[in-house]
Parts: sequence; structure tokens; C-alpha cells
Amino acid sequence: MTEPIRSLAARYYTDPQVFKLETAGLLAQTWQFGCHASELAKTGDYSTFEIAGESLFAIRGRDDKIRVFYNVCQHRAHQLVSGTGTTRVVVCPYHAWTYELSGELRAAPNINAVEGFDKSTICLNEVRAEEFLGFVFVNLDPEAAPMEEWFPNARAELEEWVPNWAKLKPLEWVDIPENCNWKVSVENYSECYHCALNHSTFSSGVVKPETYDIQPQGKCLRHTTECQSLERMTYRVNSGFAHQYEYSSWFLWPMFSFQVYPGNVLNTYHWRAVDADHVVVWRGWYSVDGIDDEKIRQLAVQDRQTTVAEDIRLVESVQRGLRSRGYRPGPLVVDPCGGVNSEHPVMHLQAWMREAIDG
Repeated sequence: MTEPIRSLAARYYTDPQVFKLETAGLLAQTWQFGCHASELAKTGDYSTFEIAGESLFAIRGRDDKIRVFYNVCQHRAHQLVSGTGTTRVVVCPYHAWTYELSGELRAAPNINAVEGFDKSTICLNEVRAEEFLGFVFVNLDPEAAPMEEWFPNARAELEEWVPNWAKLKPLEWVDIPENCNWKVSVENYSECYHCALNHSTFSSGVVKPETYDIQPQGKCLRHTTECQSLERMTYRVNSGFAHQYEYSSWFLWPMFSFQVYPGNVLNTYHWRAVDADHVVVWRGWYSVDGIDDEKIRQLAVQDRQTTVAEDIRLVESVQRGLRSRGYRPGPLVVDPCGGVNSEHPVMHLQAWMREAIDG
């Protein structure tokens, strides 16, 4: 008789040493969201962010290319920039070593006094970066495969579901702290086995649960479903675009998801791990040119007051339970046919997690 697939041991979610291994390995060797390209609209615009404990900054060069660098001067290691802003050149606040927007050293005070110094050998350390539908992703692994290999077809599908993506800018980003391990939150997001019992608004006023399914595409989990019958929808969905009566989501392992709600409304989740017991979920909503949109605002509020609030209670309860002496990892409910009442996406996630931690 075949043994059922069991969930991960509690230590994967509670042990600070596991989190330390993730930061040094998994989070530094996967594609991570950095910033939105709308923050870098003009030459010299920059934005700082942190990935796997490293401070980085993205900046738009004179050639219009977005580059990402480690946020550290090559002289005496002072951080170069903070927050967001714009600059003609990157000047270190410590000793005024000055770098071109493309990273090369331009000048430094009294550098001619250094015999044999060749400034052409000094350049900021660049990080692998890709722009993905207006979102800047980075990977600290210089040998990493491109995003298309990690997440096959995701870009093309999203362009089809969000045909106006190039016009979209952030309408609002909201930080949502959760007292749980980031993997607990990601697993909860990646299955709808709990939806009927816990998300009545989402299940009865947004999606049609009986059509819900999640399947892997490389290291992407693709959610698909039809929208709820129009008379039961909680907002107007007619957009004039293809797929306006569908919901779809593309979870990009390990910490980012694009969602397209019925009516072609783009929203995102970005998980930012704090430590073994805490994660901040950055919830984003987007509109044309970032202009205030009453429908999207109302949908964002509805989401926070229902699905998000309901999920916080669930994931924080799970984290407390994982620390119980009485917990033994139970079997995952994996239906070969998939569907809403199957935990097969959690099975895939946990396999990727084991691979990342145990090799």
C-alpha cells in the first residue's frame, strides 16, 4: 500500500537555523521582486531595497537601461544611497567617490596621488536583473537561468490577461505583518482547500470554487478559475478585455504572485521574510497611470477586510500549532484530478522547499 505524502516537519517553519540557511541559499539564488519600474521613470531615478540581507539599488542609466547594484562603495564600504530619488551620478557620502549611472568609477578626491591607480578597474558590483511587465526582479546568483526558464509562459499569459500592463502603475501598496513563517503564508495562499470554510466573500462573490484549480508551470503555480455568476459578483467586471470573466494567478516561487481578478484587475502579493516567525506581505493594487480608481479601491478594502483578515487568523494559528509538542505532520490531501479540494500545490511547494534546504 502506498504511503500518503506527509507535510513538512515543524522545524522547517520554526527553526532559526533553517531560516538562516534559506537567507544564505534559497533567497539569494531565486528571482526576487525589487521595485516597480515606474519608480525609475527618468534617467538617474533610483530605488533601494533589500534581498537576502543585502542592500541593493536599481537605477535607470543614460542608455535607458535599468541596472541593479549592491549598495556599497568600492572604496571603504559605505552605503551609497537610501530610499528613492534621482541623481546625475552616484556619489558616496563618505569620501565622495563618484560613479557613473552604469557603475564605473568617474572620480575620487586626490586619487592622482595614488601611484599606479587605474580607475577603470573600479566598478560597482552589478546584480542580475530583469524587467517583468514593469516589475524589476533580481537574482543574486550570477549564473541563474532567466525568468522565462524558471516560469515558462507566465510572461506571455500575463500579457494576455493584462493587455494594458504597460500603462499600469501602483495605486496602493499596503504592508500586512503576519506572525508566522513565510512558508506558512505561501502555502496558505497556494491552496483553496480552506476557501469554502474560511473565505465566504471570495468563494461566493469573486470566484466559482468548483472550477478552481492550481497547476505547476516550472517553478510557477498557476491558479485558474471562472468568476462567480455576474449577479453575485461584488463589483462590476466588464472591462472589454479577453478573460474578463476569469480569475487567474501566477505564483512565482518563492515569494511573489501576480493575481488578475475578474475584470482584468491586476494585484500582487510580495512576501518579505523577517525571521523564522514573522513575514510582511506587501499587497499591491494597480490602475492606469496610478490614477485613483474607486472600483479598485473598494475591491482592495473588501479584500483586506475579508480574505486577508481571514488568512491572518489562519496562518498565525498554524504557526502557534507548529510549536506544539502535540503536532505530528499529517498527510496532504492530494487528489490526482486536482481541483479546489486538493493540496497538490502544497505538495509541489514542499518539494521545492526540501530541495532548497536539504539539497
